[in-house]
Amino acid sequence: MRKTLLTAVSAGLLSIVAAATAAGQGSSQNAATTTFTNPMLWADVPDPDVTRKGDTYYLMSTTMHLMPGAPVMSSKDLVHWKPVSYVFDKLHETPKYDMEEGTVYGRGQWATSIQYHDGMFWVYFSPNDEPWRSFIYKTTDPALGWELHSRMRHFHDGDLLFDDDGRVYIFFGNGEVCELEPDLSGVKEGGIAQKLFERDAEETGLLEGSRVVKHNGYYYLIMISSPRGVPRRQLCYRAENITGPWEKKIILEDNFAGFPYAAQGGIVDDEAGNWYGIIFQDRGAVGRVPLMIPVRWVDGWPMLSDENGRVPLTGQVPFATHDTGRRIVESDDFGSPEMSIVWQWNHNPIDEAWSLTERPGYLRLKTNRLSENIFTARNTLTQRMEGPRCSGVVALDLGNMRDGDVTGISAFNGDSGVLSVRRNNGKYVLTMTAEHVALDNRSKAVTGVQIEEQGRVELSSNKIWLRIDGDFRLRQDLATFHYSLDGETWTSIGQQFKMRFDYRRMFMGSKFAIFNYATQSSGGWVDIDYFDYTLNLLER
Repeated sequence: MRKTLLTAVSAGLLSIVAAATAAGQGSSQNAATTTFTNPMLWADVPDPDVTRKGDTYYLMSTTMHLMPGAPVMSSKDLVHWKPVSYVFDKLHETPKYDMEEGTVYGRGQWATSIQYHDGMFWVYFSPNDEPWRSFIYKTTDPALGWELHSRMRHFHDGDLLFDDDGRVYIFFGNGEVCELEPDLSGVKEGGIAQKLFERDAEETGLLEGSRVVKHNGYYYLIMISSPRGVPRRQLCYRAENITGPWEKKIILEDNFAGFPYAAQGGIVDDEAGNWYGIIFQDRGAVGRVPLMIPVRWVDGWPMLSDENGRVPLTGQVPFATHDTGRRIVESDDFGSPEMSIVWQWNHNPIDEAWSLTERPGYLRLKTNRLSENIFTARNTLTQRMEGPRCSGVVALDLGNMRDGDVTGISAFNGDSGVLSVRRNNGKYVLTMTAEHVALDNRSKAVTGVQIEEQGRVELSSNKIWLRIDGDFRLRQDLATFHYSLDGETWTSIGQQFKMRFDYRRMFMGSKFAIFNYATQSSGGWVDIDYFDYTLNLLER
């Protein structure tokens, strides 16, 4: 019998503390002001950009090699966010998106810009991979899907600006600007294209992550700075004219909550003229988590801190709380004939190798081609892991596996803790392994996988429940592994696994990953009854 899905306790969201007893009782909207605790999303939401249409905000993020890609979230209060759409289903720039001739681990869609202008939403991104060309998409409503509008040259970490006079610019790189055609069809011939300023002697590292706004007659270019021997920080350059002169100020430098220094993101206003920053912070294995910081305008500069120069741990939700009822990480009983928006595939999926309709109420993952390990397996399904603590449970029906098939769940990254069931000679064996991938620097092809088995048990049933618990509190980053033969009584297996964030390989936070691949012959399948997710925000 199907296990009742667990309720995700504020999954994908920050801690909300009601200011009145009525607040937080499941109402989709209430007038009570509540407080929030940073990070507002303790999950991997890197390279944030945010725009506004009326009283609704839209947030973009980077998911690189995961498909569909370029996730869009919406919010009425800058605190509760729900997934709305992805800009694209698949990319086909190179065979590497299909894991042919290499992979796009740590590459793919990066640092996307989203802007709302004159009734249209615009998105710009340039995959961090050959052939170094960008994409511009548009829509009148992100919930209705996106249309590819144009392609042009590569602009690293580019951000669009629609100026008051109808001209359109993209800011990028180490402080460069290029004028585009007003209809965003390409680069404007004879338009502005120049380096805006030279880095001063203090800026000994790259400037990246351009985000630009125009406010009270000034252009504000917000960038991340990583000088040698100095903590990462957020800079702002401003000028009354695009061509300069530009002046600089440090607007955020804080190792908030004991984690590394926060930097990279942008600012957005509300209908009343208040401003807010959404900036990410590296938090180890969970990834890059977004912080929401009210902006203090000081002498015409947007300061991203409180009066003491710190990121506020808590603050007031800016508007009447709108709990969306949706989370960016959720349980799934696979009862819908369409895949839930919270899932992403590792690289482009093989569409004919999965189904939500062949056995209603189950996700069927079929083997389609041979693979030697989880890092080259196709149709691996992922969701984010979250802090401070979270758990994911997957219920599997193994009855149609073939000899050599491998299925299970992983705390997935360049270093992965893996719970897998392998069928050999008609029997099932469960193992917990620590698996570490090596990638070619150029092609990102998998060149080797180091596998250490840390637990093993033979199974007498073709049904199994697998659970991974993640602990992302300060100096933890630990995954632990459990299995059950009835979905109720749990037994630990293997050792604690130290999860890691590694920009040289995956460049992403750890994910729950459900997989099924063949090592001998294709054609088998597993049926997944459900994925149950819980989040514990009580221990920070």
